[in-house]
Order: sequence, then structure tokens, then C-alpha cells
Amino acid sequence: MTSSSSSYPVRSESALEYPGGDGAVQLMDLYLPETGGLPVPVVLWLHGGGWFTGDRTLAPDLAGIAARTGIAFASIEYRLSGEAVFPAPLEDVIAAIRHLRAHGEQWGIDGRRIGLWGASAGAHLAALAGLAASSTVAGAPADAQVSCVAACYPPVDLELIIATQPAGRRWQQTPEGRLLGEDPGTDAGRKAAQAANPLTHVSQQAPPFLLCHGTADALVPPIHSQMLFEALASHSIDARLYLLDGYRHGFVNPPGRLDVQIAAVMDDGRLQSESNAAAVLRDTRDPEPRNTSFSFGDIEQFLATHLRPCAPKPLEESGETAT
Repeated sequence: MTSSSSSYPVRSESALEYPGGDGAVQLMDLYLPETGGLPVPVVLWLHGGGWFTGDRTLAPDLAGIAARTGIAFASIEYRLSGEAVFPAPLEDVIAAIRHLRAHGEQWGIDGRRIGLWGASAGAHLAALAGLAASSTVAGAPADAQVSCVAACYPPVDLELIIATQPAGRRWQQTPEGRLLGEDPGTDAGRKAAQAANPLTHVSQQAPPFLLCHGTADALVPPIHSQMLFEALASHSIDARLYLLDGYRHGFVNPPGRLDVQIAAVMDDGRLQSESNAAAVLRDTRDPEPRNTSFSFGDIEQFLATHLRPCAPKPLEESGETAT
């Protein structure tokens, strides 16, 4: 299937198989911008859902972003906690990275330029995979390293989330506890929680990061992105953190997706798009926080900067047509 856009036409391939971390078959959907034969970078999209629900279709408009940026996107599935506990989903993400690096050429993908982007539980896995593969102590294979990570409202310290649950709620009743499969109050559970904490794996070899988090997020408080930002800053990693004023959990996915146009009728009857959020930006290259706005364009620009795709070319200039 090919979709039309004002930049690149995009071809999609659905339900492609890749070997997961346990050798079982997992699925991915590819969104491939047609760039006239030039190999393109790829970003793996990791869906949210508390590690126990959701699938590869829970995603922003990846075809539209591919069309605008010239970057391919692979939306993957990974084992959920009802099937296998940590580190199973991380193993699947790493397996998908390695699969695209080794076999991406058949789809016109440049396996040397791979990024990660996820939301919520998917953001946790994106951060963890990006950091574990770059860490000298994590044990992840070197060919799983990525060029950049975009993480939207990631849970970081799972032990902290479990410890701050309402009285009477047992660890087995939390998404974090089901992922770990162990009580963090025990030695085994504490060890699992430490391994699943991205902060454990931050090193000077970490890739660039973009973090975004709503200040009104009650499900995963913004302190988690703040802790990860501070750890990256302490290692002088190129990182930026957008704190979105008043936003709650889930603004990357529909129905409340940030890039969905909100129609506002102007005086002359025209419609106006309101897709920017007021935010405070913290950047490791500039110690002073500053007021700014945030949109999907910031994520797209971050990915484009660190993956260096070919420059978008309007269809009318390239002579191509979309069907």
C-alpha cells in the first residue's frame, strides 16, 4: 500500500515476522518512504500499554511522519508480561534492532542508522534498550546500539512506582510488578528492578535522548523523566527534556494525540490548528531552563538531526506520483 503526502510517498508492509529474543516469531509493520533508491534510516516505534496490553497498531501517525522526514518506521510487537516477565520484552526489542541492522537492506533501510521512539511502557523499553546496548556492563550485543532515543513519559524507577502505590495494593496488582515477576522487597525482586531501571545503565557511551513528559501525569509522575535527564546530564550526554504544562499521560497516542488538529473557528470562519503545547525545556547544552512550546515537530527534528536522512523532496519537484 502507498499513501500520498506533500513530501515522500510512503509504502507500508504489515505483519512482517522477525525472530524475538526467545526465538518465537514477533511481528512488525514497516512504513517506508520512497526516496528514489537512497537508503533511509529507521526508527523502531515501541507501543505503550503497561507491558501487559497494546500492540504495534497503538501508535502515532507513523506513515505521515515517514512522509515528512524521509525516515522509515518499524512498529514492533514484543512479549507482554502475561506471556513472559522481564527481561523478555527488552530481549525482543534488541532482537528487532539486530534484525533490521542485518536485513534492512531488502527494504531500502540503512542498518547503520537506527533510532528508538516509545511511549509509556514503550518509552521505558526504548530508554533501556538504548542505554543497555551502549553500556559496557549491560551485556547487550554491540550490534544493538542505536543512534538516538525519544522517550515520551517513561516509567524509570519501577521499584519506586510499586512502593508508592495506595495502601492495600499488592505488588502483583501493578503493571510494574507483573513485568518484574518478583516482589521488589525481596533480593530477587530488587535485582530485577535494578536491571529494569534505565538509570542503572547510563554511561558516557549513551546515545542522544529526547524526553517529554506532562506535568499533570498522575500515572507516571514527571520525576521519572527528570531523574533520567539528570543522570544523562551527569555523564555529559546530549539530552533535552520537555515538561508539558498541564498535560496528562498518553498525549502521544489517539484519541488525545498532540499532533491531531484541534479545530478552532476563527472570526472569518476559517479553522485554526492548535497542536503546540506550552512547555519548559531543559537541555544539557544549556543549564538554564526556558519556556518554549512542544509539538511532534520537535520529535521529528530530533530524529532527523541524529539520523541524518535525505532531505525531503516535494512530489512535484521529484516528478514522482503517489497511488
